[in-house]
Amino acid sequence: MTLLNRAECSALRGIAIIGIFMHNYLHWLRPMVKENEYQFHEHNADRFWFILTHPDQDFIYHLFSFFGHYGVPVFVFLSGYGLYLKYESGTTESRNNGIWEFMKSHYKKLFPMMFLGFAVFAMVDWLTPGHHHWTWDAIIEQLTMTINLFPDPDHRIWPGPYWFFGLMMELYLVYRLLLYRRHWGWNVGLIICCMAIQALCWNDPEGDAINRIRYNFMGNMMPFGMGLLIARIQGSRFKVQGSNATFNFQLSTFNFIIAVTAIILLSFNFWTWLIIPLFVVIAHIGFIKMLSSIPAADILVRGLAWVGGISAAIFVCHPITRKIFIPISRSGDILDGLVLYIVATIMLAMIFKKIIATLK
Repeated sequence: MTLLNRAECSALRGIAIIGIFMHNYLHWLRPMVKENEYQFHEHNADRFWFILTHPDQDFIYHLFSFFGHYGVPVFVFLSGYGLYLKYESGTTESRNNGIWEFMKSHYKKLFPMMFLGFAVFAMVDWLTPGHHHWTWDAIIEQLTMTINLFPDPDHRIWPGPYWFFGLMMELYLVYRLLLYRRHWGWNVGLIICCMAIQALCWNDPEGDAINRIRYNFMGNMMPFGMGLLIARIQGSRFKVQGSNATFNFQLSTFNFIIAVTAIILLSFNFWTWLIIPLFVVIAHIGFIKMLSSIPAADILVRGLAWVGGISAAIFVCHPITRKIFIPISRSGDILDGLVLYIVATIMLAMIFKKIIATLK
């Protein structure tokens, strides 16, 4: 028995992509509190505390701007979870033809969606004010999904969200080289090493070192390793939950509340900020399991699962619609621009999904 069924995994993707594409719009607006995604900026944490204790009419927007990027650890967790079930659980595909074939197959899965989004964005970007000036080497790095490895990622990677493709290729390589069919201790050891490397940046939490680390696999090993570990230990250990819906609801609600509280409290210190992805994953799982325990919430779970089903397409096309509609919000009509952005992104994602399917 698995902790998360297929519908719940899709619903988790739905929640994660909602956070990501809302964050990637709102954090570009001047009034919004800025996030601590790649570096820990104490002034951002202080401003969030002020917003938290003095909420204004944009409070919900601030929350998406500050926390929305934590959808990334959820996707990373689900990637690790899915890799174990696919290649090691014995319930689905359990073989591959070596490291080269493994990496090539995953690159071929990612490339069509990334290429489509990048090509369309480049055209839209050039036709709209404030277009980016790409260099030939940055274009090659993006298309080969190696751009994360190069200096100054904040300015080199454009549009920003596409760094995720390079991250996934790194994690696939780490999994196949170091973790595939190995003792769970390798996983735990790698998580500890990667966390220790991040902790070494304590004296410069706003510096280039921590920034580059968090653009790459070392900054995302915790949620990825969690996915592998939970997939490994699940089964009989979770059977006790399935028999009592009331117990399921109470436990999931408790986990959700504790995790959300932890996420907020841990956001104000560099050392505690490093472990927030752990609680982000727990909060998302708790929320979905809580909804799954409420029959009346089934329509919400199915709605989130539907969004999760087009999450890859939303991810690659939302920079395109953002570039078109964000001037509306920047002029002062925040809600008008946001609604147009949401509607256009969903509609374009449905089209992109069909195109991507034909390219694979």
